[in-house]
Amino acid sequence: MKKVLLFLLGIIALSIQVDAVTHIYRGRSTYTSDIIATWDGRYLYRGNSTYSSDILYTWDGKYLYSGRSTYSSDILCTWDGKYLYGGRSTYSSDIVCTWDGKHVYSGRSTYSSNILYTITSNHVFRGRSTYTSDILYTTSGHIPIPVLLSVM
Repeated sequence: MKKVLLFLLGIIALSIQVDAVTHIYRGRSTYTSDIIATWDGRYLYRGNSTYSSDILYTWDGKYLYSGRSTYSSDILCTWDGKYLYGGRSTYSSDIVCTWDGKHVYSGRSTYSSNILYTITSNHVFRGRSTYTSDILYTTSGHIPIPVLLSVM
């Protein structure tokens, strides 16, 4: 009985691992052929891959690194939950964009005229729009804003 239970738990754990990846698709599509990136919670991979040779970025919750690196010299941006800064900086002059929970604004602005993207639970729209014709990307799950923006 214990062996059967362990076997079933193992299968469940494997199925959870397989489903743990999130895909970013081009436009409104959810076809495998339109996957542009795969997210596993730590790494963003090129296309529909989870091979280490296809790692584009590494995320640790605060910093986005180039490739598989976690060296401070490879920090591309810093995230504080509202602002995305260029490099390792947290100076206001280095703010690349602002996040308000729905919109991504250019720089430190929160003016509607500076909205770059609107992000819902599984779509990224161009500008302030939520029209289906303005969908740039579709996701199959949650991806941190800095990681999602790295694709754009």
